Amino acid sequence: KKSEVSGVMAKADIKPKSIHHAKTWSDDVENLYRFQQAGYRDEVEYKQVKQVDTVECWPETGFVKKLQRRDNTFYYYDKQRECEDKEVHKVKVYVY
Repeated sequence: KKSEVSGVMAKADIKPKSIHHAKTWSDDVENLYRFQQAGYRDEVEYKQVKQVDTVECWPETGFVKKLQRRDNTFYYYDKQRECEDKEVHKVKVYVY
């Protein structure tokens, strides 16, 4: 039983190979902005930490709707873009 659990953990512990900062806004950058506001690198890390299979998204835009922070408080996001142009360069894009 123990080896099964550690095998799952090893597989789930994915580390990014490289990182760069976003230069222009896109749907992907918007979602990364939301994950990073909540204290995660990206969707991969969020799913690892919170042990969830899916992230709640707005059906109209595909943007992340709600995220649970590490301290278990929730962040709720609008359907519309929240990452302003002046914030785009702060968003880290991870490459796996």
